[in-house]
Amino acid sequence: MASVDKVLVIGGGIGGLSAATALRQQGIETDLVEINPEFSVYGVGIIQPNNVLRALDRIGLAERCIELGTPFPGWRIFDAHDNWVMDAPNATTAAPQFPPNNGITRPDLQKVLSDAAYDHGVGIRLGTTVDDFSDDGNGVDVTFDDGSQERYDFVIACDGVYSETRKRLFGDAPKPEFTGQGVWRYNFPRPNGMTWGEIHAGPKTKVGLTPIRDDLMYMFIVAAEPGNPRMPKDQLARLMRERLVGFTGRIADMADHITDNEGVVYKPMENLILPAPWYKGRVLIIGDAAHATTPHLAQGAAIAIEDAVLIAELLGRDGVLDDALSEFMERRFERAKFVVETSDQIAQWELAEWAGTKEVDAKAGQLLHAATTRLHETY
Repeated sequence: MASVDKVLVIGGGIGGLSAATALRQQGIETDLVEINPEFSVYGVGIIQPNNVLRALDRIGLAERCIELGTPFPGWRIFDAHDNWVMDAPNATTAAPQFPPNNGITRPDLQKVLSDAAYDHGVGIRLGTTVDDFSDDGNGVDVTFDDGSQERYDFVIACDGVYSETRKRLFGDAPKPEFTGQGVWRYNFPRPNGMTWGEIHAGPKTKVGLTPIRDDLMYMFIVAAEPGNPRMPKDQLARLMRERLVGFTGRIADMADHITDNEGVVYKPMENLILPAPWYKGRVLIIGDAAHATTPHLAQGAAIAIEDAVLIAELLGRDGVLDDALSEFMERRFERAKFVVETSDQIAQWELAEWAGTKEVDAKAGQLLHAATTRLHETY
């Protein structure tokens, strides 16, 4: 018998939808609330490394993601002038039956996750969020912003990097910190013959090309953004083009096609690691709300999905709730902390190199390989 019978999930993003489906697969009655009135998403594409395909497979969704996306073996590295430097293939140790990486559009991933939640009978309420909750030790009484009330055995909050639940539970807990970098993204047609992801290392920025569909890829630019400036929406295309100064060849040619301000997705990079435990009483925080990371390891969505799948499996077992939560923290905290800190280390090395003060012990490629190998291990 599961340790809980009825759970509320707060947040209808990647982690929340994954958790809701995983809970229903454990036979647990599950409701989900999402503040937005529809499952719209902000973003271009997303990289799914082999370890997240392992997690998605545990809830039956890996194959569908691969069908809608496009697998690729790793990263082909170039300099700023289109000269090939090396190939960096990724492994399939975590899930040998799946590719090393899968690229997928953000809307396609959202549809896979939301369709699964509906298909498994999750009670979904869009345009609704939590106004307040009260935990009496035996259950959580929740008041929603439409005035309705419901009682749950347990609440899982996956409500993003600026989580309101985190504020309610932990007050002055650490807040997201700007790392000094921002990332720019824009969609392009995928050229014939492109089978790898690409990284182009420039003097002041890093540019990536990521396949996400047979006919589509996206460019990302990682750049230093001192002071975390606000980027005017009516100037986004121009500002993104400016980050490509110093590149020649294909990247320079692509810059001319960045013309649509609406098509540019810009995000400042922030990180956060909430000290353990991520729960208080019968309310648990997962995903970005507990451990936001920069995309240097392509693991932000991956570790949110891992959180979601694991907590559902633990709650679905026979046993005591406190034991399930303790085990969850034992298996998740150090892993999430490792992702956040490793990503930040790579970011700081990049910033130092672009500023002309490269650190002697900076070995980003080696650290990236070692981190990926570690994340393929069981947890």
